[in-house]
Order: sequence, then structure tokens, then C-alpha cells
Amino acid sequence: QDCFVCGHSGATITCWESSCNRSFHLPCAVEGECVTQFLPHYRSFCWEHRPQQAGEATADEGTTCLICMETVQHKTSYSTMVCPACQHAWFHRTCIQGQALYAGIFNFCCPLCRNKNMFQIEMEILGIQIPIR
Repeated sequence: QDCFVCGHSGATITCWESSCNRSFHLPCAVEGECVTQFLPHYRSFCWEHRPQQAGEATADEGTTCLICMETVQHKTSYSTMVCPACQHAWFHRTCIQGQALYAGIFNFCCPLCRNKNMFQIEMEILGIQIPIR
């Protein structure tokens, strides 16, 4: 199968949506804005069918990522996320992924409100890998 991101053959990951026939390589997933869920049921989604954050949270002008302190987009997207519990903590996908890898499942929580359960569930659904350590 050809990868819909890079166009090369050998794509082995297929979108979980049954009506979708897009396939991609795991390394191409980030570039193609695909989401891979590292839950008990390993699933992957193309950019069109990936899970989105619920709600209409919008960031104020000049809102920064709590981890890298760089500005974020004014709304949620593939690369910009918000804490589902407090709706005030904004961060980049790459920044929160780094935080998750560092903290592990026992210490990973919202950098602002410290919510753990709701935050971890939402991040796992959105494709953030949280290692068990």
C-alpha cells in the first residue's frame, strides 16, 4: 500500500475508520497529522478521522504554552491542545508529549491544575503516549 503522506509504498498502518482506505507509515504520522492511540486497543486515524478535543475553548491573544512558553494557536488543533479539566492550560502537542515521556503514567498531569484522571484519559485519546514507569 502507498502512504498517503509521503507517497512511497510499504505503508502498513490503516485508518481505523472503516470507510477510509488511507494508509501511512508510522514515521509519517506526525507529518500527516495522524493520531495513533496507545490504548489497550491500538488504533490509528488519518487527519480527517482523528479524534478532536470537545468543546469550544479559545485561547486569548498571546497565550503561551505552559511548557515551552512560546505562543499557541488561538484554538485547539492537531498541534495545540488544552487541558479538558481547567480549560486554561494550553500547550503544543510536542511539548506535552515530551512531558508525558518524562513523567510517566504515575506522575503525568495537567501542568496548571494538576488534574490527573481526566487529563490522562483525554491525552491518550488524542494520541499522547504515556509510558508505564
